[in-house]
Amino acid sequence: MATGLALLATSGVALAHPGHPGHDAVSSFAAGFLHPLTGADHLCAMIVVGLWSSLTSKRVWAAPLAFVAMLAAGGLLGMMHWFALPGVEPMIAVSLLVLGLMLATRAQLPGWAGAAVVGTFAVFHGFAHGAELPTEASATHYMAGFLVATGMLHCLGIAAGVALRHRTVWVPRVLGAGVLAYGVTLLAAAA
Repeated sequence: MATGLALLATSGVALAHPGHPGHDAVSSFAAGFLHPLTGADHLCAMIVVGLWSSLTSKRVWAAPLAFVAMLAAGGLLGMMHWFALPGVEPMIAVSLLVLGLMLATRAQLPGWAGAAVVGTFAVFHGFAHGAELPTEASATHYMAGFLVATGMLHCLGIAAGVALRHRTVWVPRVLGAGVLAYGVTLLAAAA
């Protein structure tokens, strides 16, 4: 028992050492994971994609998977710094406006159209994530973090949609209207 306590007492010191293998991977993953969770714009968009998809589509995973795939593509573009994608912040605001409208109206789109809409917006969200890659972070681990967090937020939205599907019509409509209004506010601030 004394040996176990000694190991516990010293493990924090060992892990705090900046040269410790894996430390960069963990902190890079954490930075990426937290990025979508700490920005209300990203948080709303990702939950709404899952919620809308679960309420309106037989292929519940089509739009969320398209979002994650295009988020990765946009993230790579943002990390490369080859060019500045114009209108990133206004397009993120527009994404909230459109996604909020889609949720509020329970817009029924063909699977390919829903995937195209959310995928287009995901490129801009991804570019924003990628462009904010911390200097010392591992790009691979950072991207893995924001992709995992995004998938979890989509799953949260899907679960909420499944729970609400046959119970109430007005809650998703009110949530959609709120996200739409938030998008309008962000768009006005960006102008």
